Amino acid sequence: MGHSATRRAFLKNSSTTIAGTALASQIARTAHAAGDDQIRIALVGCGGRGRGAAAQLMNTKGNVKLVAVHDAFRGKADSALHYLKRRYKDKVDVPEERIFEGLGGYKQAIDTECDLVVIATPPGFKPPQFEHAVANGKHIFMEKPVATDAPGIRRVLAAVEESKKKNLLVGIGLQRRHEPRYIETVKRLQDGAVGDVILQRVYWNGGGIWYRNRTPGQSEMAFQTNNWYHFVWTSGDQICEQHIHNLDVGCWVKGAYPVECNGMGGAAQRVGGNGTKSQIFDHTFCEFTFADGSKMYSQGRHLPGGWTNVGEAVHGTKGTANPAGWIKGAESWEFSGHSPGGHQQEQHDLIEALLAGNIYNEGEYGAKSTFTAILGREACYAGKVLKWDDLLARGKDLAPGIDDYTFESTPPVVPNPEGKYPVPVPGRYNPFA
Repeated sequence: MGHSATRRAFLKNSSTTIAGTALASQIARTAHAAGDDQIRIALVGCGGRGRGAAAQLMNTKGNVKLVAVHDAFRGKADSALHYLKRRYKDKVDVPEERIFEGLGGYKQAIDTECDLVVIATPPGFKPPQFEHAVANGKHIFMEKPVATDAPGIRRVLAAVEESKKKNLLVGIGLQRRHEPRYIETVKRLQDGAVGDVILQRVYWNGGGIWYRNRTPGQSEMAFQTNNWYHFVWTSGDQICEQHIHNLDVGCWVKGAYPVECNGMGGAAQRVGGNGTKSQIFDHTFCEFTFADGSKMYSQGRHLPGGWTNVGEAVHGTKGTANPAGWIKGAESWEFSGHSPGGHQQEQHDLIEALLAGNIYNEGEYGAKSTFTAILGREACYAGKVLKWDDLLARGKDLAPGIDDYTFESTPPVVPNPEGKYPVPVPGRYNPFA
């Protein structure tokens, strides 16, 4: 085996017998001996976030090269490659035989000779893709959310445990955790800057989201996959796909996850009307309760012309705070340092850690923050109080058999004869059926 192959094998497996500075020096010795410190990347999911994550990896100081891509739709893979080649030239080496498509093509991309897999597909598809990357000993960056239902979360959590046994780096796209302004503020809050945290308010209220019309000859599975935001099994609804960021910050501040949730919501103005084009809600409100009795109130909404706010607020026994950078209380404080954007910073941190041998794993909090959003969604759909442990153990499978889906498969939801998709009805929806 040549030096370069030895280097790649080492990056993939990150020897479990060497740790800390010894691991870092081993990487350095191998890289310098081979003259090759290159980190080879396979991109699974070539939409906006996948293309963005690949570009941000190429913006780091690491010697990275994109060597394989996959997207369910060939056109998206080609578009991403065109964009990345134009900007990064020699950092992209993806010949025709390493461009993969279809719902199962991710396996071929992950199986290529790569060190790091970027998974940026619709959330419903991520659990089997993450499992496959872990099984093949690859380091992973996976965008949030990591699943859309309880069975998917259980799969991800099990794969996270396997990734720890293999000493694989796992980064999750909850980028606020890499922003200095959040890091410093949350640390101060956890050190008691506002006393005991008794209430948090978190928001993702925006104007709306894209919609992609059906194209001639498109199968129902292809339509739903391409229009994935509007189906619960693929996106998890707005509370999972976007509002997860704010829910994650709230759980981070507490250093805990809620034990139950009471929710309400509906689809009053969602595009296309009641189920004609979309089955997800356009507004949700949740009351999350933590084990100590403290609360987290959550608003998620898509409403053109309405009040917009994306952020978090903390109320304690001795003051208030915004986790994005200020505290008001007996000793008020405001972050004054440099805080680069989280999307880029998380990739700087990933590459730096990988090359230094400081293998970290964000998979568990990525899964649990995702499940916080799932708990909230199911409470809103049901119109009932739901318990974390109960839903995690018995929550419904939104996409049975997803590992074997093709564009010819029948999706887990289909329109009725009037062309409408099922929209959850609070009071009648069963989260355990």
